[in-house]
Amino acid sequence: MPKKQLLLCALFIISVAAVQSQELMARVSINSSQVSSQVDKKIFQTLQTAIVNFLNNKKWTDETYQPNEKINCNFLIIIAKAEDGVYTGSMTVQAARPVYSSTYVTPLIIFKDEDIKFRYVEFQPIEFNENRIAGSDALTSNLTAFLAFYAYVVLGLDYNSFSLRGGDPWFQKAQTIISSAPDGRNISGWRSFDGQRNRYWLIENLTNNKYSAVHDAMYSYYRLGLDHMYENEPEARAAVLNSITQLNTLNNDQSNSMIIPFFFQGRTTEIVRIFRKAPPDEKQRVQEMMSRLDISNANTYKQELK
Repeated sequence: MPKKQLLLCALFIISVAAVQSQELMARVSINSSQVSSQVDKKIFQTLQTAIVNFLNNKKWTDETYQPNEKINCNFLIIIAKAEDGVYTGSMTVQAARPVYSSTYVTPLIIFKDEDIKFRYVEFQPIEFNENRIAGSDALTSNLTAFLAFYAYVVLGLDYNSFSLRGGDPWFQKAQTIISSAPDGRNISGWRSFDGQRNRYWLIENLTNNKYSAVHDAMYSYYRLGLDHMYENEPEARAAVLNSITQLNTLNNDQSNSMIIPFFFQGRTTEIVRIFRKAPPDEKQRVQEMMSRLDISNANTYKQELK
């Protein structure tokens, strides 16, 4: 083949790869240390590979993502029980995004789902059909349902951090999964009465208009705040302070909501670092508000933001 044709062919392949580039760069880890030694542990390696392929190879949006734009995320699955091909445990979802003009990455989500239960047959493909979320077998479909749910939540949070209400379409996708989720006596996490901090309440808070201030706060925190921290620190810090103030007001109006502790999970060190060099009055305001918003870390704010 002539060199010119080879070059054109290579460029075509590269362009197709760019167009088809998926959104997630997910790492998956499965911990089966609690499972009986009588269970063949090789199945968990197969399952891990299948989940990685599912999350990273599926095209979740119509957008074109460059390789450096993919969302870094982690899915840690702890299997507590395995019986007749049905697995029970928990899953922690983490995702982060880079801050402009720096090598720093800021968390988008750190959330532990305590109610995962699914059926998996080794080498069975993991597939998700938006038109048949419940599938023909509830426990088998539950695996793809909660993986897809969190994929859309991660996408929504990432879009929210770059544009005001940018995540709405993906939160609606997650809401659709909630509405059509697999149902069964042994399946939980999809309904309001399954607990106070589950999939249902997470997306309810992210789509309910009475919590709309949280979307303004996310945009202010990330895009107006952290992304400008290295070019204009006082102005960026003011934007972060504004987001904390918005969430404090929301917390006063809607106490005991799930979204407030969800937002501040894993963010204590970041907030302390942002305000450690702030004027005394700013530090005092942040300390007072964060002691209410992030109660478990109240002493850290009092000690570090004196």
